[in-house]
Amino acid sequence: MANQTIIKQKEEEVNALAEKMKDAKLILFADYRGINVEDVTKIRATLRKTNSEYKIVKNNISRRALEKCGIEGLETAVEGPTAVIIGKDEYLEPAKAIYEYTKEHDFYKIKGGVVEGKVMTAEEIVTLAKLPSRETLIGMLAGGLLGTISKFAVAIDQVRIQKENAANA
Repeated sequence: MANQTIIKQKEEEVNALAEKMKDAKLILFADYRGINVEDVTKIRATLRKTNSEYKIVKNNISRRALEKCGIEGLETAVEGPTAVIIGKDEYLEPAKAIYEYTKEHDFYKIKGGVVEGKVMTAEEIVTLAKLPSRETLIGMLAGGLLGTISKFAVAIDQVRIQKENAANA
């Protein structure tokens, strides 16, 4: 029979992970085979800047935490060596950070995850990570609007000039 202390400790781990998952904007599962301590330290430092967390958790604890949160469809993502990335404030920057790392290291792979409560495949997360940042998108929108407004101002000025020429003639 399993030691009651160990069972209680594992229940607390599941509850703590489930609590973090409930509040998370991003839950990402990645295969960390072949990664060394130096790389893990770099990833954790990068993710800390985005208020995200990188943890190595036993798959059984991850499965139970997902189950406790009512998240289904990630059973295959929680097989083999799995790292859990939890983004607390946003989902785009942590996903980008992990995606950039996967581009540099062939053995490191995104397995799947949850973005704002929606279960997503690895391909969907990679597509999301390839999007420009929020600031870049806002800049592109502002540039597009500014160009349109400038053209409109020039057109109005040309109408004014034509009316002045017609009045003078």
